[in-house]
Amino acid sequence: MKDLVKSLALIPILALPPSSASADPLPSGTTFQSTAIRAQQADEGANPGMLWVEAGAKLWGRTEGSAGKSCAACHGPAEQSMKGVAFRYPAVEPTTGHLLNLETRINLCRTKNQKAAPLAYESGELLGLAAFAARQSLGLPIGVRIDGAAAPFYEQGKAFFYRRRGQLNLSCAQCHVDNAGRKLRADTISHGLGNGYPTYRLEWQTVGSLHRRFRACLFGVRAVQYDFGAPDYLDLELYLASRAEGIAIETPAIRP
Repeated sequence: MKDLVKSLALIPILALPPSSASADPLPSGTTFQSTAIRAQQADEGANPGMLWVEAGAKLWGRTEGSAGKSCAACHGPAEQSMKGVAFRYPAVEPTTGHLLNLETRINLCRTKNQKAAPLAYESGELLGLAAFAARQSLGLPIGVRIDGAAAPFYEQGKAFFYRRRGQLNLSCAQCHVDNAGRKLRADTISHGLGNGYPTYRLEWQTVGSLHRRFRACLFGVRAVQYDFGAPDYLDLELYLASRAEGIAIETPAIRP
C-alpha cells in the first residue's frame, strides 16, 4: 500500500485531455469485480441493493406534503415515466440554472410540487427513490449534456478531477486514469464511473450515493470533505458521467 501511494504521488499531472468522450466507452466498474459479485448483482433476488429499489417503489406511491401528492400523481407509473431519465443526469435545471443530480432533482420535486420537506441526502428514503428511479433505465447508455448551460459545470468538474489535493497530494486522475486496472490491496482500481449508483458496497453493508464515495476518496487522500450535494461534487459527478458516456446504467451495482 505504501509503495503504491508513493508511486502515485510521484506521477506528474499531464495536460488535460481535449475531451472526455471516446469512441470506445470505458469499462464499467463491474468489469473488475469477481464472477460471484457480478452474478449477485445481476440476480434481483440476490442483489441486496434491490431492497432499496423496493422501498423506493413504495415511496413512489405515497402521498407527501401539504399539496397531498405522490410522485405517481404527477409522473404516473415509473416504469414508463422514469425510463430514460437517469442517464441524462446531472443536468442543468432551466428555470434556476442550477446543476442537479437525481437526488437533488427528487428533492426539488418534493419542495416545489409536493410542498414537502426535502429528504436528507444519505437517508434511506432518498436513496430508495433515487435507486428506484435509476433502475427504470437499467441497461440504457449514459448520455449527459456538457455543452451550453452545462459547459461551465463540466469544466469545473474536469478541473476537480485532475487537481492534486490532500496530504497525499493526489488527484482523482492519478488513480482512475493513470492506474486504472491496477491492484490497490485486494481491489482493482476502476475508472471511477458512477453508472451503478446508488450502489450497495460490501464495505458499507448498505446502499450509498456517489457523493458518499467521493467523501471516502477524499478521506483516503486526507483532503477536505465537502457536504453531500455540494456544488463541487455535482460538478465532478457531471464530469464522471461524461467519462461514462455510452456505458449502461447498472443501478444498484454491487462493489467491494
